[in-house]
Amino acid sequence: MDNNSLAHTKWECKYHLVFEPKYRRQIIYGKLKIEIGKILRELCERKGIEIIQAECCPDNIHMLVRIPPKYSASEIIGYLKGKSSLIIFDRHANLKYKYGNRHFWCRGYYVDTSGKNARKIQEYIKNQLEEDRLTEQLTMKEYIDPFTEL
Repeated sequence: MDNNSLAHTKWECKYHLVFEPKYRRQIIYGKLKIEIGKILRELCERKGIEIIQAECCPDNIHMLVRIPPKYSASEIIGYLKGKSSLIIFDRHANLKYKYGNRHFWCRGYYVDTSGKNARKIQEYIKNQLEEDRLTEQLTMKEYIDPFTEL
């Protein structure tokens, strides 16, 4: 178990964070997914947050992060969502006019302390996209014209 330290403390605080863009913003999110990942990485570095595992899925973001105990998980989520939406709309000013206000992310989020399950959460995040693709293939209906069988 690797421990981090501040001035007089040793700590190990890992959190699994999940948040998603608003429904109307998913088109933007799909086009800017890689850039949004870079923005989130930059914001985490500013606060001294280590990203252990992260994945930008088609409709949400999964992150396993190590947050120093001087910050709460809700404070970090608010910081990431607030600052990233400002940066997104500043870098892509035309989106403000097309999509209105600067609210990019949904109000809610999911957070879980990882504890001893950190390895399983890492595997889950790593395999999330593949699982989504597989379930999408299983639910995909093929429409065949019964008269021409095409």
